[in-house]
Amino acid sequence: MTPGRRSAAWLYGAAAGAYLVDRASKIWADAALAGRPPVEVIPGVLSLTHTTNSGGAFGLGRSAPWLFGTATVAVALVVVAVSFRARSRTAAVALGLILGGGLGNLTDRALNGDGFLSGHVTDFIDLHVWPVFNLADSAIVLGAVLLTIATAAEERSRRGGGT
Repeated sequence: MTPGRRSAAWLYGAAAGAYLVDRASKIWADAALAGRPPVEVIPGVLSLTHTTNSGGAFGLGRSAPWLFGTATVAVALVVVAVSFRARSRTAAVALGLILGGGLGNLTDRALNGDGFLSGHVTDFIDLHVWPVFNLADSAIVLGAVLLTIATAAEERSRRGGGT
């Protein structure tokens, strides 16, 4: 298998995993948590609280959900375009997490609204010190952190290990 195909396999595998786990968790949250009081998992630390969000992170931009849908489509297209060029397994997995998480939230927007990508995203993880979020959001953030680490490592390697 060529390095490009190997990278793409890691990327699309991570994307599929993130997407499937996110979709399954949101289907469960909609069925088990909607219309019910929060479930305390760790009192004062972690609750499962069903909510929806038509905006982006922290509920910003609720009046323009199409903007987030469009941005997600653009990012997904870029990730697909570079999918055979990831230089490391870490970068490929990072891009896959970003793609899978983005597609998970995009699916919500497509299924939970009246117009094209105008719907809301299901959120349910409540850490009490942060806005309620979902596993797609977690995948996107983890992917961004991993991509930063992979890029920094590649840059360090390119420079010969120096600072």
